[in-house]
Amino acid sequence: MEYKVSNKANITTILLIVIGLSAFLIGLFTSHGHTGQRVWANLLVNGYFFFTISLASLFFVALQYISEMAWGVTTQRVFQATMSFMPVSALVLLVVFIGGSMHWNHLYHWMAEGITDPKSEHYDAIITAKSGYLNLPFFWGRTIAYFAVWLFFAYWFVKKSKEEDQLTLAKGETSPVYKKKIFMGVLFVAFFAYTSSSSAWDWLMSIDVHWFSTMFGWYAFSGMWVSSIIVVLLLVLYLKSLGHLKEVNDSHIHDLGKWMFAISMLWSYLWFSQFMLIWYSNIPEEVTYYMERFNDYKLLYVGTFFVNFLLPFFVLMSRDAKKNVVFLLPVALIIFFTHWLDVLTMVLPGTMHDYGSLGSIEIGMFLMFLGLFIMVTLRSLSKTQLMAKNHPMYDESIHLHT
Repeated sequence: MEYKVSNKANITTILLIVIGLSAFLIGLFTSHGHTGQRVWANLLVNGYFFFTISLASLFFVALQYISEMAWGVTTQRVFQATMSFMPVSALVLLVVFIGGSMHWNHLYHWMAEGITDPKSEHYDAIITAKSGYLNLPFFWGRTIAYFAVWLFFAYWFVKKSKEEDQLTLAKGETSPVYKKKIFMGVLFVAFFAYTSSSSAWDWLMSIDVHWFSTMFGWYAFSGMWVSSIIVVLLLVLYLKSLGHLKEVNDSHIHDLGKWMFAISMLWSYLWFSQFMLIWYSNIPEEVTYYMERFNDYKLLYVGTFFVNFLLPFFVLMSRDAKKNVVFLLPVALIIFFTHWLDVLTMVLPGTMHDYGSLGSIEIGMFLMFLGLFIMVTLRSLSKTQLMAKNHPMYDESIHLHT
């Protein structure tokens, strides 16, 4: 059975966008100062958050081919559908980076004019020492390479999957493109292994340019990965409620629940490890990152950690809870929102300092992006078969029982 976007789904996504736009405009006209910087900061937050959800889905699809993972075949098309938002969010990020390069915004202090000129009043010796890496030509070279390679792999995997659907294969025959997918998956994961961290350094960590952490790349990666798993889980539950994805059984839901639980624990471990090591060493140039967040964003920053750790730990610990929609749905929704808050607290302290807040502009823009993300993803789902029936592990996947 193919999926068709219902009028109800269209109305819901449009309503999300309209509510978000209304909240954004209210915040825009009632904001007192620093409004432009706040809008740019939120464009970065939402562009990055939703882009990395799509990117992590691409990573997981590639990982499935490399490991020849059978259980994920029944949900593979949902992962691929979320990848369709990559061009939209990439465009948003490019606008933000162009704005920084042209000095339309001041999100990145190292992009400021005269920052590496000893004769300038804005000269910064620390930034100058990092200018071999943090300079506009090299930054743009890396950014264009990220987008070009990631978007190419996303396009290639989706294209080959659609081609595979058109093949007529004998029973037990393997698609000729299957081995190519494994090879391309290896290439992508090798490239992604470095660029998932370096892009986080470039786009997020360089906001607080005087600070650095060797764990930051892994921390950002775990956040994008669990957010992607949550989105796919929610979409699978939604499609099953409409009578689709009948091949997806409790064991598949259980596996998605296990991934959500496991990566939530990984994210929590990395959050605490990064904080504990810096707090214990108490080196001034390192603790400055946390001082700003604890002074001005303590509730958001610490609250995000405890929700993302304690909620899945106590609610999803049992085997049955990972299969039960009553437990999975609220936990997934709450964790999804708090991971958006996590990205918010990566960006606002370094860009807005003590002027940032969680207000109408932030909530409004989040809802607009969320509505657009759902709309693009559902339309992508409607343009392809929901099951990859020519996948060599399709039969094994539909008979999965754990």
